[in-house]
Amino acid sequence: MPLPFLTADRAFDTQEDDVALPFDDHDAWRRPYRPGPWRVGAAAVLLLLASFVFIAAMIIAFAGALSGAAVCMGLGGLTVAAALRLLRMGAWVSRHGVRRVGFFRTATLPWNRTTALRTVQQPVRWLGLPRTVQGQALMLVTQGGEQIPLLTDHNADFLSRLEAFDRAADTVEAWGAEYRDA
Repeated sequence: MPLPFLTADRAFDTQEDDVALPFDDHDAWRRPYRPGPWRVGAAAVLLLLASFVFIAAMIIAFAGALSGAAVCMGLGGLTVAAALRLLRMGAWVSRHGVRRVGFFRTATLPWNRTTALRTVQQPVRWLGLPRTVQGQALMLVTQGGEQIPLLTDHNADFLSRLEAFDRAADTVEAWGAEYRDA
């Protein structure tokens, strides 16, 4: 049985060295890497918690307390929404620019407003927590001189996956080089 969602980003694993942008439709927003195991694991735990909350809502509804069941259903819905938002977080690229999707905020920057993309050694946040460790970050430099970290090698997508970070950083840099001057 084919599972297309498992092969959706195979193009990044099987691409030739001379093909940096393996997709035909460059207008669609794409994340040029797979979500990491920490991100997927956290989302799975949230979805498991949501299933328990939905079961509790069903039990409460059968007991006759519909207001309590509605509160549990709302809490379960928020938990599912949080898990889905957690999976969407990261850097997304298209012909139009680069999009940095956070948990509460999404920012899009057109390629023509950027001046450089480079990988630098600097203190980075470990799994998004306040603790910092020495690591690598893919920095986006805007025309105003502001430096925005797009990816780090210690976030939930790349912790203990340095080769995946290098591949993703190279791919985002290739998208930037292709469309910054266009």
